[in-house]
Amino acid sequence: MPTVAVKLYSVFFKFLLKNRLQTRIQTPPNPSNLFGITTRPDESLSSPNPSFTDGVATKDIHIDSFTSLSVRIFLPDTALRDPEKKKGSGKRREKILSLSSLSQPPQRRNSYDPSSPDFPVKEDVRRKSVSGDSDNLNSGGGYGGYLPSMVEDDRRKRKLPVMVQFHGGGWVSGSNETVANDFFCRRIAKLCDVVVVAVGYRLAPESRYPAAFEDGFKVLSWLAKQANLAECSKSNLGVKKTGDGGKRHIVDSFGASSLVEPWLAAHGNLSRCVLLGVSCGANIADYVARKAVETGKLLDPVKVVAQILMYPFFVGNVPTHSEIKLANSYFYDKAMCMLAWKLFLPEDQFSLDHPAANPLVPGHGPPLKRMPPTLTVVAEHDWMRDRAIAYSEELRKVNVDAPVLEYKDAVHEFATLDVLLRSTQAQVCAEDIAIWVKKYISLRGHEFSY
Repeated sequence: MPTVAVKLYSVFFKFLLKNRLQTRIQTPPNPSNLFGITTRPDESLSSPNPSFTDGVATKDIHIDSFTSLSVRIFLPDTALRDPEKKKGSGKRREKILSLSSLSQPPQRRNSYDPSSPDFPVKEDVRRKSVSGDSDNLNSGGGYGGYLPSMVEDDRRKRKLPVMVQFHGGGWVSGSNETVANDFFCRRIAKLCDVVVVAVGYRLAPESRYPAAFEDGFKVLSWLAKQANLAECSKSNLGVKKTGDGGKRHIVDSFGASSLVEPWLAAHGNLSRCVLLGVSCGANIADYVARKAVETGKLLDPVKVVAQILMYPFFVGNVPTHSEIKLANSYFYDKAMCMLAWKLFLPEDQFSLDHPAANPLVPGHGPPLKRMPPTLTVVAEHDWMRDRAIAYSEELRKVNVDAPVLEYKDAVHEFATLDVLLRSTQAQVCAEDIAIWVKKYISLRGHEFSY
């Protein structure tokens, strides 16, 4: 069973969440506000920091002029290491990490450390200016990144897989900028050795379905455009010089100007793209994966090679065993989730078998056999666990690699909620994700080998 501290915090969490949800139901948003919002004023946010704090640099980008859609990029400092130097040391380090992970006792996935400290308060992180093309990690300035004219320099920088992350929050809260999400994405970027692109999608009820889903796929399309712009910049075709510290604009055939994102251009390998969704973010990830399958080569060079669904927000009209037995479970119980779905789905479309809610609705999306490999993370005390397991089982029936990691004594969002992020179980979950996903993002096709 969860600890007493988790149970007490769950009661407090549900009390606050219920008041927030009921308040938003009673005060309908302005339907003309298409720009939307991506964060709530009462949430603790972490500022972007391009100076590789804890080995990861971050920056925020607003990518859509018509909405509030934004992304936060997490770049691990391993991207700056010359791949021609110390090839063996990196493999040795990864091998040691692999052996240390495998040496844990068999019950490691079911362990929970009640003595782990709570997640600390927000650090006072000053936003630092980006400095040209500096690679000095010890300097006070931030990392500028890639200059399109420096093709030779670009060859010396590592290309890392790109992981697109969708945060949780029951459609109505959470952000890619919160302290908790920032911490989680930094952990994933370092363990998986990937560039994480955390999506700040529009929240309900200001922006109801399908706004968040459209934002998710729009980010994938933006990444494809960035890859193509970077290729154009290397050949110096249609390049217009600017005075903004080495950044360049690519002018397309219609005269529109687009800015090349330097971190992605220098270090992102979009042919190895992974989707990771947390709670309701898992619903978005699954939708984006389906759209990517349907879109096919139109997304080139972006290729979704795997997806990770962490305790997805799946529901349905016919209740499962866990939905009956655990209806009053910790943090997000059935009553809270029903309020969230009422705020997210338009009134005339509300149904627990809506395609956004139930992934197994007949005729929903492409055939499951075309879906990418899918890792599903579930918690023992999550009332939505059976629905996620059922989806994974259907994927396995059509020969999709779709394992399930179930964590004993765990609750919904046990690996991403602010007060649980520093628990042993949260760390173990992130390590398990890294072990599985490296089968699909490593160049040699197995764990810990780039």
